[in-house]
Amino acid sequence: MNAGRDIIEGLRGRLVISCQPVPDGPFDTVASVVAYAHAAEASGAAGLRIEGGANVAAVAQASRLPVIGLVKRDLEDSAVRITPFLSDVVDLCEAGAVIVAVDATDRPRPVPVAALLAEIKRRGRLAMADISTEAEARAALAAGADIVGTTMSGYAGDAPTPKEPDLELVRRCARLGAPVFAEGRYNSPELAAAAIRAGADAVVVGSAITRPEHIGDWFRQAVEGAARATAPVLAFDIGGTKTLAALVQGEAVLERRVVPTPAGVGSGDWIAAVIDLARGWDGRYERAAAAVTGRIDGNVWSALNPGTLAIPQGFSLADALGAALGTPVLAVNDAQAAAWGEYRFGAGKGRDMAFLTVSSGIGGGIVLGGRLLRGARGIAGSLGQVPIDTATGPVRLETLASGFGIAQAAGRRGHAGDARAVFAAAHTGEGWARETLREAAGRLAAAIAGLQAVVDPECIVIGGGVGLAEGFLDLLRDALAVHPEAVVPVLAAAELGADAGIIGVADMATAP
Repeated sequence: MNAGRDIIEGLRGRLVISCQPVPDGPFDTVASVVAYAHAAEASGAAGLRIEGGANVAAVAQASRLPVIGLVKRDLEDSAVRITPFLSDVVDLCEAGAVIVAVDATDRPRPVPVAALLAEIKRRGRLAMADISTEAEARAALAAGADIVGTTMSGYAGDAPTPKEPDLELVRRCARLGAPVFAEGRYNSPELAAAAIRAGADAVVVGSAITRPEHIGDWFRQAVEGAARATAPVLAFDIGGTKTLAALVQGEAVLERRVVPTPAGVGSGDWIAAVIDLARGWDGRYERAAAAVTGRIDGNVWSALNPGTLAIPQGFSLADALGAALGTPVLAVNDAQAAAWGEYRFGAGKGRDMAFLTVSSGIGGGIVLGGRLLRGARGIAGSLGQVPIDTATGPVRLETLASGFGIAQAAGRRGHAGDARAVFAAAHTGEGWARETLREAAGRLAAAIAGLQAVVDPECIVIGGGVGLAEGFLDLLRDALAVHPEAVVPVLAAAELGADAGIIGVADMATAP
């Protein structure tokens, strides 16, 4: 058993390569498996996982690395495939496997797991239990397994196999105190490293190294997906007052049509009116998307500010548009979509950033590590919804610092008109207008400083009719100057203008 401990220690923190060709493929020969084993050893791998008695025997003779042996069988009366019989264990041990792997899932099987493990141990080999759940890992360890492999996660049930490896299962099994080998869909160096960080003692990688057919298919899908992504996207921008439809290719808006937002959101007539904007574009796009005012929570579209647009309860815009168009539709909050547009093609290109659009309302989005944060409830980045204490109680930031808020503040000072009128008056030197804008900028600056403290992006991009109005960014910078330097962000003016939302959501729709 000391030898067994030495073998496990030699594999700890190391890579094990599974040399298992595609069955009946061009590399499914003993000579090819031995060649794979030599290549794996030359790469610095610490161990090999080999299927079949003949392959195990040949590799054990040709390589100095420890071999995890297994046999795969397709049985008529059981879904168990990995080393299902005692005779398989005997053959693998005699062939030279120092570790024997068995399927230890909780499924109908020809031989109990405990009997297989006992036979492995009786023959002086280490027993590896390939499991799919923590409960199966516990049962296998209690039955005498030396190593737990997460090999079967995603393969032992009726649900579709996930694309990503099960790092959470690795974490849970690592807490059990026995060696854990992460295996199953670790098809990139980054994922293999993540398994070690999750607590795995070793990582087993197969298809990404020894199955050229799979690797070629991954590249084919990526290339063909990228080719499809170059086709124009049908993008909608649905706001409280106007609705835009456009054909978007990359950052270029090829064609556009704008109408007042139809009445009766969610009705058949409303859907027909929106779809009618794309009349004549059939065959020119492969994907469709919509940037919308309000919140997208899962599949449901609802209003953040009910006064902006009356959206029926439980309404799925993506489903309704998708059914009418005959193609899947991606729906995203318009400010979040604009944030992505500015990240991909505009002022925040390639940087961790937050985006704020300050116009009739205040919306926002956050992109960190190349990923748009949408949040558990679909409101990530919605700075305008942050409550602000006032003498009359808490109100939303956008009530105080948006275009509507600026107009209302001017009205309280005895000057009717919209935000444009306030800016015009400020530019002619009217003190009341300047004070109104300074007050709004101060409210917004305090919230922005808080956003910087919480998210700490490289820059905050400011857009919208108010945000980009002449002089407003300077007012924001002046207002931020009173805050500690650590929470004063780098501000940048948005570059994509009103097209940021449709450009952003179109780009998101092209993601694989």
